[in-house]
Amino acid sequence: MFNDIGPLELVTLVVLAVLVFGPEKLPKMIQDVTRTIRKIREFSESAKADIREELGPEFKDFEFEDLNPKTFIRKQLDNDELGLKEIRNGFDVKKEMAEVTDAVHSRESDTSSSSSTGGSGGSVDMTKKREKLDPDERPPYDADAT
Repeated sequence: MFNDIGPLELVTLVVLAVLVFGPEKLPKMIQDVTRTIRKIREFSESAKADIREELGPEFKDFEFEDLNPKTFIRKQLDNDELGLKEIRNGFDVKKEMAEVTDAVHSRESDTSSSSSTGGSGGSVDMTKKREKLDPDERPPYDADAT
């Protein structure tokens, strides 16, 4: 509940509580607060149980945490019914980047040599610039200039 409170903040809260309520009333206030928190938790758990009971047996594995959008999306992406892991594993970033670079520089990609050497033989040095262009050749497309 208080995961982000450090020791200095905790000491400050205790000192403030002693100053505000006084040392005589502080134990009674702590008991009242803990009793109230316990009642709220019991009410929350009974409400969850009532909702699960009303939903019926079709929703017996329903969790209220799934209503949080982050949790829901994470759970759906971990479920491999869509085949996302297979798509992710079948995608070779180095090979795809080499093909895109070759296409930009109007060269034919040699997929057989890049796949047989593990991708290192077909890699393209994207920082190397040629001194002169051929007379009938257009300058390469510069994505940074646009």
